[in-house]
Amino acid sequence: MTTSTATATGIPAVRPYESYVYAYPHKTAYRPLPERPALRELWAAERKDALSLYLHIPFCEVRCGFCNLFTRIGAPEELTTRYLDALDRQAVAVRDALGDDGPVRFAAAAFGGGTPTFLTAGELERLCDIAEKRMGADLRAVPLSVETSPSTATADRLAVLADRGTTRISIGVQSFVDAEAKAAVRPQRRAEVEGALGRIRDARIPVLNIDLIYGIDGQTERTWLTSLDAALAWRPEELYLYPLYVRPLTGLHRLGAGVTGPEAEALEQAAWDEQRLRLYAVGRDHLLAHGYEQVSMRMFRRADAPQEGPEDYACQTDGMIGLGCGARSYTSALHYSFDYAVDMREIRSIIDSFTATQDFSRAEVGRYVDEEEARRRHLLQSVLQAAGLPVADYRARFGTDPWADFPAELAEFAARGWLDEGAPEGLLRLSPPGLAHSDALGPALFSPGVRAAMAAYERK
Repeated sequence: MTTSTATATGIPAVRPYESYVYAYPHKTAYRPLPERPALRELWAAERKDALSLYLHIPFCEVRCGFCNLFTRIGAPEELTTRYLDALDRQAVAVRDALGDDGPVRFAAAAFGGGTPTFLTAGELERLCDIAEKRMGADLRAVPLSVETSPSTATADRLAVLADRGTTRISIGVQSFVDAEAKAAVRPQRRAEVEGALGRIRDARIPVLNIDLIYGIDGQTERTWLTSLDAALAWRPEELYLYPLYVRPLTGLHRLGAGVTGPEAEALEQAAWDEQRLRLYAVGRDHLLAHGYEQVSMRMFRRADAPQEGPEDYACQTDGMIGLGCGARSYTSALHYSFDYAVDMREIRSIIDSFTATQDFSRAEVGRYVDEEEARRRHLLQSVLQAAGLPVADYRARFGTDPWADFPAELAEFAARGWLDEGAPEGLLRLSPPGLAHSDALGPALFSPGVRAAMAAYERK
């Protein structure tokens, strides 16, 4: 756990924003797999009756300044067609690897990116066909979540998604204040955002999620409340509140945003951390006062809204089939994907390699997950939820107790006041300060091996 100065209690202070733990182990801990194991062997002993399916579309119309996702701007020379062709070949190979010796069923599906709605309406039809006809997923019978953007949430695309069974649409707005969107290097106007939200509501997709970001340069409590209230006017079933990060190789990092210089770094970082913590509390309290329930540090759900998709951090679940060059797949013993990059030239090269691939029958890049890592992952994905971890569930899976497996980490969390002392017996749950520090608490649970692999990763 990265520390700064000591607190009044003598416990070293921590940076509240180490990193967002949306997957463990992180892709920067993956490495090329020398043996290139066959997918058929990897999935032979796995349960396949409640799989999750994720299709990754690595294209966007623009790249926001804060974005470090695996995506490229535009798709020249029929690249989307070539990409969908490759996705089709991959789906055939993966479905063949799953075999027919037992039931193969999908319990949830998602299209992410990038921006899936960068594809045309016709291409979205083909994407759904790949999920259904190649993989066997019944999109109208399971929760289907799709990501979109203001400029690509057009009526014809939304009509396709609604017709094919989409139950949740997630739109990245980030800010309803034009000056803040510009500061985040996100070219959009509020009128464009409002128009997109109107079209989404007209499509009658059951769950609307709106993403907002706090910690933008120049953002104040007043402007943050402006964005929150603008979002609430649409009565979204879900809202995600993300702290801004300035990560290496992103647009904001290249522009010199965030903290630079050894002398000023501590002061600048402390001020930015304080701003983000303050705005987080403002946003959390505002949503709670408006009838929303907190699901995690980032996720809030309207109390009367239907749950039409998996919980936050659901991508952690074993039994994940990822299709596309930026997608992860999870078996109980191996997490695997393709090469990872943030730099645009590297991403283009990886996408080009993916579209030229003919044989998708083997895993190329990944990391094996042993029993200790499985315990860490289970603890992480559970305790970062506001509902907490039922200790009985952990004990049933591993035959041990989390306090026995992670005594030092949990003792430190307790000393910091991050654990809820008033939780019911048998429930390991974070306190409100603990939830606020999820981005410090999560990385503190990384194993030494994963830490070393992430530190040794060569950014590209």
